[in-house]
Amino acid sequence: MFITPAFAAGGAAPAGFDLMGFLPMIVIFVLFYFLMIRPQQKRMKETQKMLSEIQKGDEVVTQGGIIGRVAKVSEQYLTVEIANGVEINVQRGAVSAKLEKGTLKSL
Repeated sequence: MFITPAFAAGGAAPAGFDLMGFLPMIVIFVLFYFLMIRPQQKRMKETQKMLSEIQKGDEVVTQGGIIGRVAKVSEQYLTVEIANGVEINVQRGAVSAKLEKGTLKSL
């Protein structure tokens, strides 16, 4: 009927905050931030800068793989000339890369 003192003392949880229990979680979050989140934010910032700097005459590649020269620039859309007399309208966000001048001639 009676509980022995040694058995009763072992079931009590220690009072207070256990930092060592949360340390692995904190380390994982810090690693996740520096290996995943921060590089993605840097890449997104570079892409936004590239999209805002597109001008008439720049050679670009769309996400669909179409290569052409920018003929007209508006706030949300670009008109890209993909062949002589053939122009298409694309959204600014659909541009994946800006090519160096003269790339179209080498293709």
